[in-house]
Amino acid sequence: MKRLQTQNQLQDFLDAELSWRIKEISTLKAAVKSSVFISEQTLVRASVALLYAHWEGFIKSAATGYVTYVNNQGLCYSELKTCFVVLGFKKALYDVQQSKQSHVNATLIDFLRDGLDEKSKLKIDTAINTESNLSASVFENILHAVGFETAPYEAKTHFIDESLLKRRNTIAHGEYIDVAKEDWAKLAEEVLQMLRQFKTDIENAMALSAFKRPVAA
Repeated sequence: MKRLQTQNQLQDFLDAELSWRIKEISTLKAAVKSSVFISEQTLVRASVALLYAHWEGFIKSAATGYVTYVNNQGLCYSELKTCFVVLGFKKALYDVQQSKQSHVNATLIDFLRDGLDEKSKLKIDTAINTESNLSASVFENILHAVGFETAPYEAKTHFIDESLLKRRNTIAHGEYIDVAKEDWAKLAEEVLQMLRQFKTDIENAMALSAFKRPVAA
């Protein structure tokens, strides 16, 4: 992932990530609406799988971009919200797991003792885990990982698990499922709404520096 250090860089990244997905979903909507060359049901089923791919792909990419941005702010762990300190601890723990050197093991203890005053180094590549199955509970875990409120998405739990994920899994496993094109259109609108909401959450967090630890009054 390219360097994301300024607000403009992160904004451009988010805009680009969402815009091509919106364009492709819009193209799919038009194709489903006027399907002629292939079976309407075949196109709808294929489109459900692709719609899920955009759901998982954008959440992972956008959240990773946000974590990268936070990591590039040059802040100490003591200045960050606890969720980002956890990502720093995971990096220290990973380094220990990958090394058999005693001095590397000691760095983990040093991190626990006085590492909060060090410049943050977050474990970016594994910070956001969709588990290749972005259910409502997995998405909630991602929200916690980046310090976002879960309340705005709680009403979407059934939609994510049943309307989107269950249908995608059924299709991906080669099982037949009948999805009306009207239902697919509603599915697409709901997914786009959630992607836009998540993008807005990141933009607000960036603008308000919500990744920083609140300063005691």
